[in-house]
Amino acid sequence: MRQILLIVVSLYISLSTFAQTQNNPLASKDVEAQKKWVDSIYKSLSLEEKVGQLYMVQVMSNQDQATKIQLVDLIRTHHIGGIIYSLGTPDKQAELNNELQSLSKIPLLIGMDAEWGLSMRLDSTYAFPWNMTLGAITDNSLIEQTGQQIGEHCKRLGVHFNFAPVVDINTNPLNPIIGNRSFGEDRDNVTEKASAFMKGMQGAGVLASAKHFPGHGDTDQDSHKTLPTINFNEKRIDSIELYPYKKLINEGLSSVMVAHLKVPSLEPSGYPSSLSKHIVTDILKEKLGFQGLIFTDALTMKGAADFKEVGAIDLAAFKAGNDVMLMSEDVAIGVSKIIEAYNNGEISEARLELSVKKILQAKYKVGLNNYEPVGLNNLSTDLNRLKDDILYEELLENAITIVKNEKNLLPIRHLEDKTIAYVKMGDDDGAVFLDELKKYTKIHEIQGDSIEDLLAKLQDYNTVVIGLHRSNQNPWKSYQFTQTELTWVYEIAKTHKVVLDVFVKPYALSDLATIENIESIVVSYQNSKIAQEKSAQLIFGAIASKGTLPVSIGNYFKVGDGIQNNAIKSLGYTVPERVGMDSEKLNKIDELA
Repeated sequence: MRQILLIVVSLYISLSTFAQTQNNPLASKDVEAQKKWVDSIYKSLSLEEKVGQLYMVQVMSNQDQATKIQLVDLIRTHHIGGIIYSLGTPDKQAELNNELQSLSKIPLLIGMDAEWGLSMRLDSTYAFPWNMTLGAITDNSLIEQTGQQIGEHCKRLGVHFNFAPVVDINTNPLNPIIGNRSFGEDRDNVTEKASAFMKGMQGAGVLASAKHFPGHGDTDQDSHKTLPTINFNEKRIDSIELYPYKKLINEGLSSVMVAHLKVPSLEPSGYPSSLSKHIVTDILKEKLGFQGLIFTDALTMKGAADFKEVGAIDLAAFKAGNDVMLMSEDVAIGVSKIIEAYNNGEISEARLELSVKKILQAKYKVGLNNYEPVGLNNLSTDLNRLKDDILYEELLENAITIVKNEKNLLPIRHLEDKTIAYVKMGDDDGAVFLDELKKYTKIHEIQGDSIEDLLAKLQDYNTVVIGLHRSNQNPWKSYQFTQTELTWVYEIAKTHKVVLDVFVKPYALSDLATIENIESIVVSYQNSKIAQEKSAQLIFGAIASKGTLPVSIGNYFKVGDGIQNNAIKSLGYTVPERVGMDSEKLNKIDELA
């Protein structure tokens, strides 16, 4: 009887451990070894060291010596748990990271905002397409591959957490801070894309962080500058804004970043969401069952910083249920406030232990129990690979969207009957687009000092390709037509067949008062070199059109719209590897010639 009882007890313990592991996204495969390491480290820490682990501070690898001295002090004196790297270069970041890791008693957890790759923060690194572009793709395996390759870049640079994917559902076209960072306005599409991205990145060994909880997609204000308000009822928020979190949590999401938002239906007191116990603990942790790490958004942002005094913000965020205080205004004051609250009984040992052990679990999971410095050799080559260009090409081929195509103007055929002009609009370069168009037919760029001058020069042409080119530098740049450009589009369309191609986010089309005379409209999403090349190829039928709109465009087009055209027998252009050839060998042959 005693043997049976022991077997039952043993089985119960095993099943309980398994269940906890299944629900805990920070659990490693060798869960017993992880637990032993975490418990051992935790027991060795003083109270000051435990509280220090709750902090992740911002570091720029191009910072001055005085700032570096302050950072070293934060590591040695306040025992910070991690770093979020910002602006700089990959080489400087790798060198600095190795130095800082050597100074820390417990290896530092390294995070970055690399939503579309390391280039979001670092120069000379690879930029993948923005989420809005990815949202136009129907093949989600390509999104997973994107997450994986971004994860590979992060891991190569010693980054353990990428604060991505953005899972905000961008239902407000005027959103000033999300926009292109969102996969779109449809909750299912956003969720599927975010899930695929997360799986790819975490499969590469880099932990994901869904943001901005409980949802920053329907705001017309920027939480970096103020406290935006979400004026929806709880039912709406549960069905739309929280929808992606539910699925990603069930699929092993490692962490969540909590935004600074005013959400009266969830927090009547007016507290920002990042400081709300009801939002962080009652909803995220208890209702949604999330057991991973919870980061605040940057505590220096106005959405939080204006709400409480320095240090008090940190304490309020921790008491709300957050595990990691990101970019505190003053770590020393914040640490002292939390220690004071611990000593007077406001914070229990169990509460502190929960967060610190989650942080240590994450450190073990990313391999910091056996820390190795970042290798400095071939770093630039490893972060800018041919396979990244190949994937980028595939992404754009699958994203570019034809939303209107009257009289089947696209793809352009019967070139012997066409006299084609190109008119560039916008403040950015369109030279790659023009050069690619010229590979298919004779085409001239036409410019004019006035609309009358332009129309006079266009008299000899029956077809006009208009390209709107705006900066591809970052997703917050202006994307709209000017009033002059709109007038020119209308006037050209009155007398010519027009292909309007916008190399910006789709919302630019909302500026058009009418699309009646415009035969064909193409959304190319961004003004990168590859986007320009692939869009020109699509116009002449070298590649098929596969993309669908990730957002609605006023009354003209709805989410999911997209005209599918097959490719015709036009010559396409790509890197040799996509057709089974070797670039290096071809270059050697070219040198011989």
